[in-house]
Amino acid sequence: MKTKILVFFLVVFSQSFFSQKIDQKYFPKEYVEITHPEWSKNATIYEVNLRQYTPEGTFKAFEKHLPRLKSMGVDIIWLMPIHPIGEKNKKGGLGSYYSVKDFRGVNPEFGNMQDFKNLVKKIHEMGMYVIIDWVGNHSAWDNSLATTHPDWYTKNRDGNFQPTPWYDWDDVIDFDYENPEFRQYMTESLKFWVKEANIDGYRADVAGFIPVDFWENARKELDQIKPVFMLAEWESRDLYKKSFDMTYSWTLFEKLKDATTQNKGIGGLVEYLAHDVGSVPRNAYRMVFTDNHDMNSWNGTPQRNFGKGLETSIVFCGVVNGMPLMYSGQEAGLDRSLKFFDKDPIEWKDHPHAALFSTLFHLKHKNQALWNGKYGGEMVRITNNKMDKVISFHREKNNDAVLPIFNFSNEELLVTLDSKYFQGNYTELFSKEKIQVKESYTVSLKPWDYKVLVKD
Repeated sequence: MKTKILVFFLVVFSQSFFSQKIDQKYFPKEYVEITHPEWSKNATIYEVNLRQYTPEGTFKAFEKHLPRLKSMGVDIIWLMPIHPIGEKNKKGGLGSYYSVKDFRGVNPEFGNMQDFKNLVKKIHEMGMYVIIDWVGNHSAWDNSLATTHPDWYTKNRDGNFQPTPWYDWDDVIDFDYENPEFRQYMTESLKFWVKEANIDGYRADVAGFIPVDFWENARKELDQIKPVFMLAEWESRDLYKKSFDMTYSWTLFEKLKDATTQNKGIGGLVEYLAHDVGSVPRNAYRMVFTDNHDMNSWNGTPQRNFGKGLETSIVFCGVVNGMPLMYSGQEAGLDRSLKFFDKDPIEWKDHPHAALFSTLFHLKHKNQALWNGKYGGEMVRITNNKMDKVISFHREKNNDAVLPIFNFSNEELLVTLDSKYFQGNYTELFSKEKIQVKESYTVSLKPWDYKVLVKD
């Protein structure tokens, strides 16, 4: 009985938030004070694990993949840290990207500064943009700052350097952002790469461990050089206002996992969508994903995390509010966890996921309903007769509209949607079937099936 009451409450709660436009009284339109780069409004993003991308693992070798990524619809190339890696207390044979020995240097494993500049130039020439990973919370033990400015680090009770408290990051030592001289150094280092190599922004590692006022000032100074794009590895509203264009949506990853392989149903997903519409600032961007370097190396492959619902989850990320991410090798069906501290090249091969991502990315470019933040259409829930298994919604902007339907179950279902307010002629994105949606629309869905109806 308690279960039935809970399900009823979730349905009523989610509909009250999700089936109509939400009054943005808590987040007025101008809550996000930064200006997103114009090119980011319908952008997609791709994470590059350079070490594992090619047998050579270099900037030059990666350049050969740029035409393929461009043709797939990738806009933002996110490079994992490009800096020299510390030797002291390093992990594995090659060490962690995230143990930075020199914040203004290039890892010789990848090439030199000129090689990096050439890569950035080629990316720009192809109409794409590049951001680099920034590890501002800590450094390698043998970073020269530990010798020249030991006062820039936190200390334990014995007065010694310490890894970031609470984590087993024993290959790095923790910075002290209470020191104004250190803040200035780190801000100038961020500006260095924009000025020197013409990069377009940063992905900030554990951004929430660093004070918000540091990021707000850094963003202001970076934007004075050129409009930058900032991605926070964090999930917090306070980072949107003056600092970051986009944050991670870790929650969606977990709720998709719950709905596919953890047998928890779609209640968590519905709650996520309701909160996204009701509590996320309208002009904020969220990065949505089924894999990234952390998930792949430490939490298993997408195949394990999402099982038979993997493609369903990929498509879901392609049409909900947010910017979809593709991680290195996903388009090749990467089905193993890449080693993090040693060489472990990706096996490149043809795979259906390449076409899946490409179709979604190109749809995002041209269909304004799927654009990012305020540029896109709000998600409006469509009720159906299988509310405990099927999620259906509608997004519309400037006469562009999509109507996605997802079966998050292992059952074959005949689903009827209450589509009174969403009538029209549509084309199913993947099958190209022409569909007329009337006051109600009935569709047969196989287990884990999905349909994305695009309004003609």
